[in-house]
Amino acid sequence: MSTLHRVDELNILTRAKYPIIYIVSWEERRIEDILREVAINRRKKLYGWTLTNGIAPLDVVQAQAVDPATRDPLNALDFVAESQEAAIFVLKDFHPYLDDSRGGQDHPVIIRRLRDITNQLKESRKTLVILSPILRFPADLEKDITVLDYSLPTLDELELSLDRVVRSAREIAGVQLKMSADEREWVLNAARGLTCIEAENVFAKSLVMGRKLDLNIIIAEKEQLIRRSQVLEYYESVEGFANVGGMNLVKQWLRKRGMAFTEKARRFGLPEPKGLLLLGVQGAGKSLLAKAVASQWQLPLLRLDLGRVFSELVGSSEQNIRSALRLAENVSPCVLWLDEIEKGLAGATGSGTSDAGTSARVFGSLLTWMQEKTSPVFVIGTANDISALPPEVLRKGRFDEIFFVDLPQLQERREIFAIHLAARGRDPLDYDLNQLALVSEGFSGAEIEQIIIDGLYDAFENGTELSSDDLFRNLNNTIPLSQTLETKITALRQWARKHARPASDPPQPQPLLPKRNNGGLRHIELG
Repeated sequence: MSTLHRVDELNILTRAKYPIIYIVSWEERRIEDILREVAINRRKKLYGWTLTNGIAPLDVVQAQAVDPATRDPLNALDFVAESQEAAIFVLKDFHPYLDDSRGGQDHPVIIRRLRDITNQLKESRKTLVILSPILRFPADLEKDITVLDYSLPTLDELELSLDRVVRSAREIAGVQLKMSADEREWVLNAARGLTCIEAENVFAKSLVMGRKLDLNIIIAEKEQLIRRSQVLEYYESVEGFANVGGMNLVKQWLRKRGMAFTEKARRFGLPEPKGLLLLGVQGAGKSLLAKAVASQWQLPLLRLDLGRVFSELVGSSEQNIRSALRLAENVSPCVLWLDEIEKGLAGATGSGTSDAGTSARVFGSLLTWMQEKTSPVFVIGTANDISALPPEVLRKGRFDEIFFVDLPQLQERREIFAIHLAARGRDPLDYDLNQLALVSEGFSGAEIEQIIIDGLYDAFENGTELSSDDLFRNLNNTIPLSQTLETKITALRQWARKHARPASDPPQPQPLLPKRNNGGLRHIELG
């Protein structure tokens, strides 16, 4: 909803004489600007109330309180009831007086007084607005209050904030900022989930640091929002697709959808992608790929810890999942990672006797949100055990696609060795990558990484440089998971042939890439 539509919405409500409007927002200045425009359109005065100042005009700069006694909330309500003016009265942070647990001894009187003046407001040209960052009111007022959630600004409002910062930077610091329409859209999308004040601060911070608007700086600001959550975790995603070995088919699928969050894609008729489910062998790189997607798309990466969702307090678990999903929508577009989803949903399909059905309700809330969500939140689920996954998760509509991540093939193993050696400051061509790839058949990407780490330990202890022999020795001493869980992995592969797309290209006999050997290059041909 744009600012103009919000003005129109409030105009309609005041014309229809809705008595009490509850606006949820952190930003008083932004809401005051909207209400000021409504007051002008409706030819009404605009008053504000705070506990510190009482009632004072909001359409006059540095106006004095009409009466210091109106600092008392009951006196303030009496003033509203007795006023003969056509006016909008804004009560700021009035929610503690509406809360049963915090309202004090005056709480019943205040609630009763609000109910008393409701009919008076309907028969006059007065409107009462409660402005608070927290939505809290008793059931007594449920039929009298209309709630509007303006907690976060629209893209139009963020654009105004961006224009203010850019104009100020040009006038004060002489920074001439030129952005294309696409760059401007990416900046505004990166700022979604921030208040106007937070957005203006991070725009200014980015300009001060680099004299440009840096998406990484803007996205990092959202980390502050996530840190306040007990269920969501923010991940600094620095690994791109280049650091993920193999899985070319799923990478290609993801690259096609990298621009699907833009307005250009909307005009073309493309829907925003919902997400994908990665099933496969442990250590095959599913989690690494989830992190790489966020880096590749330059979006925040949030991890939903389903274990933290559950609380001992009745009803808290359901509230936790709703709060977490709402927060993910607030900071969208983003990538939401559900790691080892089958473990988090354990018990969701049981009888419900152990937890009074809490798991099933949390599971239901998550599935409904995944099916019906309209915010650009791309969900990546990872799972190792298909037998423990509720069948509802696999239904089309929850995820756009299901990919099976198998153990890496020959060329992929060579690529994984090269990636991990380069990440540890070694030139991959100094090692016998071809033979290492052949010997490591059945090893997962995580196991290959551990082989390199073990080899580094050996070389460090011996005071020598890491060699291919160190890696071969550790390969021979390691039993891969594919041998330990051979039956389980075979069953998983059989299921995947009929129910999932492969994440990698089919194996093809071909020569391996060259390796350096005593200054020369040679090939190892595969039979």
